[in-house]
Amino acid sequence: MNVQKIKDREELERRVPGMPWYVDKFVSYKLPDLSPSSLLEYVRDYETFFSWLMAEGLTDAGKMTDIPLADLERLRMDSIDGYRMFLASRKEHANTRTTISRKLSSLRSLFHYLSQIAEDEDLYPLLKRNVMAKVSIKRTHKPKDTAAKLEGKLLQEEEIGEFIRYIKSDYAQDVAGNKQALHAHELNRVRDACIVSLILHSGLRVSEVVNLNVDDLDLKRKLTHVYRKGKNDDTFKTPVFFRLEAVTDLEEYLRQRDLRYKAPKREKALFLAVANGKKEGSRMTKRAIQEMVIKYAKRFGKPYLSVHKLRHSFATDYYLRNDLYKTQEQLGHASPETTQIYAHLTDKTMEEAIDRQRAAD
Repeated sequence: MNVQKIKDREELERRVPGMPWYVDKFVSYKLPDLSPSSLLEYVRDYETFFSWLMAEGLTDAGKMTDIPLADLERLRMDSIDGYRMFLASRKEHANTRTTISRKLSSLRSLFHYLSQIAEDEDLYPLLKRNVMAKVSIKRTHKPKDTAAKLEGKLLQEEEIGEFIRYIKSDYAQDVAGNKQALHAHELNRVRDACIVSLILHSGLRVSEVVNLNVDDLDLKRKLTHVYRKGKNDDTFKTPVFFRLEAVTDLEEYLRQRDLRYKAPKREKALFLAVANGKKEGSRMTKRAIQEMVIKYAKRFGKPYLSVHKLRHSFATDYYLRNDLYKTQEQLGHASPETTQIYAHLTDKTMEEAIDRQRAAD
């Protein structure tokens, strides 16, 4: 099992005992088909919903574990509308339309299981009335809309190399007056540039980068093996190719990995960091990589850049040279519809390239 799945499985096992018994039953039913990460999101959504039920007086239960099925059966459509309004308007952690739709979909999955699949001892459904069956959850965005939001926020072809070079050297000039930042950059610049280079030349997700081990790499064939999102098979890693440009950066990082990060022999992780107070390096976290990219992006003059937008930048550039289905396979998308984002993005990219050529002429 990959590192992130292990963490999410542990977190899932910690949270489920605080849920009503029927949620535990639902999680057990879904576990063979869904990853611990997905189920953890479900449980977090249910915590929000059950907390709201208790706060609104829609249950007499004193704690979450005691909320009976009968209270779910008594819910009316106006209650669900009230919950939707709560998600949209609460002062802290206000949710986007996409997040609200996802949280309602989580509820609908639970209610469907309880009313259509799970049975009591007399072979009757556990939930006799399913209010969520009446709830319409509209699709919140289309590939064209997503592409429109990304326009101007990705690295174009020439900027991909510029950003990697900036991390390697030019960043030091920008923080020359900050000794602490300068020291940290000198220590980590090769590693940081390697991570960014790998994403920009392969389209890997941050979770896939975090889970990489040294022996996952095959530099001669220019590929690495990763646990793909959505695939719940922990015995198989998918081969993902990367461009030749990433090989030099990987070779440079590997030459200094053990010495600079004092990696113990038992540590298999490719990308390491030495935590404060520690003497040996350990696997970098997802948050550390995200914060690292944001740090460089701000200084580079692209404050909206993130790890995921680096992936989008690669995908747009890759799609210009390949077709939809090759791009889908490279990115590990379950559906070609998701990949269609880049069809819309590349239309705009080609238009801008033509305009630049006209201006040059």
